[in-house]
Amino acid sequence: MYCNFSPTFNTDSLTFSDLLMSRRYDSRTTIFSPEGRLYQVEYAMEAIGNAGSAIGILSKDGVVLVGEKKVTSKLLQTSTSTEKMYKIDDHVACAVAGIMSDANILINTARVAAQRYTFSYQTPMPVEQLVQSLCDTKQGYTQFGGLRPFGVSFLFAGWDKNYGFQLYMSDPSGNYGGWKAAAVGANNQAAQSMLKQDYKEEISREEAVQLALKVLSKTMDSTSLTAEKLELAEVFLDDGGKVKYQVCSPENLGKMLVKYGVTQAPVET
Repeated sequence: MYCNFSPTFNTDSLTFSDLLMSRRYDSRTTIFSPEGRLYQVEYAMEAIGNAGSAIGILSKDGVVLVGEKKVTSKLLQTSTSTEKMYKIDDHVACAVAGIMSDANILINTARVAAQRYTFSYQTPMPVEQLVQSLCDTKQGYTQFGGLRPFGVSFLFAGWDKNYGFQLYMSDPSGNYGGWKAAAVGANNQAAQSMLKQDYKEEISREEAVQLALKVLSKTMDSTSLTAEKLELAEVFLDDGGKVKYQVCSPENLGKMLVKYGVTQAPVET
């Protein structure tokens, strides 16, 4: 079917018997294989593995999100808006890895849900409730015929009065979970391994930024790391105790890369 993901992009990890089995059961998201697998959902997850990486780290005073922008051509006019980071509500933001057109639909759905909750109850929507609402929508696209899963994973960063700062990761199956540090997109397993090794409890926001940039520099496919290839956003409380979402400018991001030794300072001529 035209709406299905194709298994041809990555068959290295599949055995011959897996390929034969998948050809019989991968045409619908509503059909389980005899092994209990939903191949279309697995293909959607594989598609995310080809997208730019995104890393989220939970700190004691905020949440840090860093994403890799895929620059496909030097002739492409870079957007003035963010490509990987999106604000959902005043207290929630997300980083995206996968098919951006799919992500835009889900982001708009989440924004509407957050505004409806605020309009109804005159208080911001709890972060986990918002994530669960969006994941319910994603799960529905794996259970009904004629649909395909959303080929996108999210890292949600937010704050609410119940649980403070929170970081969640969700995948195309509709599953989600709370994390202290997480990675999605290309080379996510290597990034996750480094985060597991280097993450420390009670890490500060500045240390989280340094760790995220370090991990991304070692797991990105690009040989050189520049501010033009990255996006960095933070969710934290300002001096007045109000939740603030802030995207780092390319100039400040370039200074951070030099400060933390991730890249070399430009040579003055």
